[in-house]
Amino acid sequence: MPKIKTGRVNYPDGWELIAPTLHDLEAKMRQAENNPNDGKRKCEALWPIFHIAHQKSRYIYDLYYKRQEISRELYEFCLEQGYADANLIAKWKKPGYERLCCLRCIQTRDHNFGTTCMCRVPKHLREENKVIECVHCGCTGCGSGD
Repeated sequence: MPKIKTGRVNYPDGWELIAPTLHDLEAKMRQAENNPNDGKRKCEALWPIFHIAHQKSRYIYDLYYKRQEISRELYEFCLEQGYADANLIAKWKKPGYERLCCLRCIQTRDHNFGTTCMCRVPKHLREENKVIECVHCGCTGCGSGD
């Protein structure tokens, strides 16, 4: 017999410290989802959503790994509840991916010639005076050597 979900969530210790920031980012996400995308390309309409999702994941990642201000229990709770992207955080822990903007930029199946996105190319290897925007998320450069 399946468990009955009551809808109540037991928040771990320290939740009250990060909750206001996460709620603000959730409000921004709702606003970005409801914004009209008049005059924008189909892919450009999703860029703010990718940006806010990146912000939420980076916020939790920094609190746990960089500043060590939250407990492991709270970190895992945030991942389980969907406040952060666990796969993106796993990539950030690997060398060379510390500044990765989104997972679509490194998936070779989404790009021509089986390579990664142009935003992954370090700035010193790009053509001068040429602005590059990622088609998937609008990133202008997330290569680690920038």
